[in-house]
Amino acid sequence: MTRYLTITLEKRGVTARARLLDDEAPRTAEAVWQALPQAGQVFHGKFARNEIYALVPAFAAEEPGPENQTVTPIPGDLCYFTFEGVLDNPAYGYDASAGTAENRLLIDLAVFYGRNNLLINGDVGWVPGNVFATIEEGLDELAAACQDVWMGGARGETLSFARAETD
Repeated sequence: MTRYLTITLEKRGVTARARLLDDEAPRTAEAVWQALPQAGQVFHGKFARNEIYALVPAFAAEEPGPENQTVTPIPGDLCYFTFEGVLDNPAYGYDASAGTAENRLLIDLAVFYGRNNLLINGDVGWVPGNVFATIEEGLDELAAACQDVWMGGARGETLSFARAETD
């Protein structure tokens, strides 16, 4: 059975619907599915370009490991990244709301909404992400809201992921 999740920018009132890629990324899709709902302060990508994401505490009993990875995500891709201690560097600009101080292992749940993304970080190099879902409904509306996050600011905005109602 196909599983879906919703991606919502709460303050902006915009929701998209994504299909989990159970065949391509079974471990990651299952880990995310079992941990839903998840939510956190939204951030806009600095390096990757057309990306929004939330940082949440690690939730999988066992990390899924690399699968269905990319360094060039396309519009509609949802990616899972694991970071351990890397984000503690004050140069990244995260404050306590990102949870970096109390959680050494963070999960970055990212949504890519436009083209020409490249997952490279000047400090660590390539940062491949596990593509675990793809947006099938509402990408245009979400992309417009993501642009507003970029230009209008992320403060006070929550990015949430939840199980979608079945049809």
